[in-house]
Amino acid sequence: MRKEQLEYAAARYGTPLYVYDLDMLREEAERISAALGPEISLCYAMKANPFLTERMAEYTDRIEVCSRGEYEICRTLGIPPERLLISGVLKKKEDLFAILGQCGERSRYTVESVRQFHYLAEWSDAHAVTIGLYLRLTSGNQFGMDEATLLSIIELVNMSPYLEIEGIHYFSGTQKRTLKQLEKEICYLDELFRRLKENHQFEVRSLEYGPGTAVPYFRGKEAETFRDDGFQRLAELFGQMQWKGRITVEMGRAFTAMCGYYLTEVQDIKKNGEVRYCIVDGGNHQINYDGQIKGMYEPYVDVLPGENLGQPKKWTVCGALCTVNDVLCRDISLPGIKTGKVLVFGRTGAYSSMEGMALFLSHPLPGAVSYEEREGWRILRQKQDTYPVNMPGEAL
Repeated sequence: MRKEQLEYAAARYGTPLYVYDLDMLREEAERISAALGPEISLCYAMKANPFLTERMAEYTDRIEVCSRGEYEICRTLGIPPERLLISGVLKKKEDLFAILGQCGERSRYTVESVRQFHYLAEWSDAHAVTIGLYLRLTSGNQFGMDEATLLSIIELVNMSPYLEIEGIHYFSGTQKRTLKQLEKEICYLDELFRRLKENHQFEVRSLEYGPGTAVPYFRGKEAETFRDDGFQRLAELFGQMQWKGRITVEMGRAFTAMCGYYLTEVQDIKKNGEVRYCIVDGGNHQINYDGQIKGMYEPYVDVLPGENLGQPKKWTVCGALCTVNDVLCRDISLPGIKTGKVLVFGRTGAYSSMEGMALFLSHPLPGAVSYEEREGWRILRQKQDTYPVNMPGEAL
């Protein structure tokens, strides 16, 4: 996005502000799709950024939904149930039954535990409706089930007339930078699918795979899994599997990170000892880079307006929170810093705006806008006060 467009956004909508470039979002989705090839389907994990779900529904084959709230977003947007994978480590019975009542056999459902399986079996038996399942395989954490539990679920499904296993869901973690990590996982899955077929007469038809592709958030911290040749190599690894079936690559961060900007205005500057501090009206309650610790790494930051900025100086950029942890970047070279200038933090389209401590100190929730050449600017969310939800009485 051009600097003059960001300057316009700051002037018109104020700061702090989230800005999403929908043209860049489309370009990234097309880039990844082309690199993976037409044989591989795509799934958008909407938890990365719910604001972008409507557009990503145009660019991917389905949307992963991990909560009742996320489902309500999809329902409100009119995304068909056939395009939804109902997932999530926790599925409350009342929430799951509500979604089943509206989507039934048209959506697909992950199974994270034996309890979740029994919920699904109870509903399908009561309504005589066949529903498609994806059994989530754990990688050694709280998500999914181990191989022994997976086998027990397979046996139980074989006794149910209304449950059908469509595939296996596997995601082990995020920000994987090297292809060796992905190669190890795909080899493991290939061997597992072979054993399931030979030893248990169960053939996996589909794989929903989350590669956890890393995004290069910081200068000097690149990721081979994020490049075109990285996605091409991932497709090659799938092609080398002995197992043959339908493959869906599920991602959120890789699709959306590059299209986002966080705008925050410089409100105060000072020098304590030898350190120059720049205090902005935002903070780490509103922006989060995966892997950032007290400003240790240097994100991509620009200064607006961008004319006649002069020579850069070293700055530590801090937010508005009353905590020493509110450091957005430390000892970073920035030109022309003075009150009234706007800092633009790039690559914030995924998670960055969703993982902050939004209610801390009752600061307002920033507005969010998008830009697209064909439609122009669109307000996604107005700036909102948070203090009403931090007090008792009628505000609740």
